[in-house]
Amino acid sequence: MRTPIRRLVRTAAALAVVLGLAACGAEPVWAPDEVVSQARYVPEGPAKVTLLTMIANRDGSGGHTALLIDGPERVLFDPAGSWFHPMVPERNDVLYGMSPQFYDFYIDYHARETYHVVSQELDVTPMQAAMLIEAVEAYGAVSPARCSLAVSDVLARTPGFEGMSRNLFPTRTMAQFAQLPGVREERIYDDDSDDNYELLNAQANAARVAAEMAATE
Repeated sequence: MRTPIRRLVRTAAALAVVLGLAACGAEPVWAPDEVVSQARYVPEGPAKVTLLTMIANRDGSGGHTALLIDGPERVLFDPAGSWFHPMVPERNDVLYGMSPQFYDFYIDYHARETYHVVSQELDVTPMQAAMLIEAVEAYGAVSPARCSLAVSDVLARTPGFEGMSRNLFPTRTMAQFAQLPGVREERIYDDDSDDNYELLNAQANAARVAAEMAATE
C-alpha cells in the first residue's frame, strides 16, 4: 500500500489557482526524491499517450495543452498549468503519481462552465513512452502561455510524431495530433462554476481522508 504523502510540494502554487485557465502560470518546482518515489503510479494496460486540450465553450479557442504519458510509470506534463494537489509531487511541470483518482481530479478542474476538455488517446510503444517521459523530465519549467509550444516540441522530437510541428496554439496541436493513425477522441463537458478555488480544496481534502482511511484498514 502506498504511504500517503502529507507534504505540500508546491507551496507557492496556491497563488496561481485564482488565475484563469487561459492564463497559464508556473514557477520552477522540484519535489524531493523520496516524495516522487512514494507517489509513483504504474498504470495497467499498454503504453499510450493522451493529449489533453482545454477548449473555450464560448468561441472554440484553445486555453491549455497537457500530455499524459503511460509508460513505465504515469506522468502528466502540464506545462505552465494551474492545477495542483498536495499529494501529487511536481518537478518543473511534470506531475507524478497521477492515479485514476488524481487524473479525474485534473479533468474535473478543467472541465467547467466555460471550458471543455478534448482527450486524444494514442497507443505507443514502450520505448516511445519512455522517451517521452525522459523528454518532459528534461524540458524544464515552461513560461506562461507556452504550454502548446512545449508539448508540440516534445512530440515533434519523438520518433513516430515527426509530422507534428512546434506551435503556440493548443487547437493547432490538437488538430495535428488528430491526424495520427489510431487516435481515440473524447470530449468532456461539465457545468461546474468557473471559480474552481473551492474545488481544489475539496479535492485535497477528499484524497487526504481516503488515504487516511485506507491506512487504517
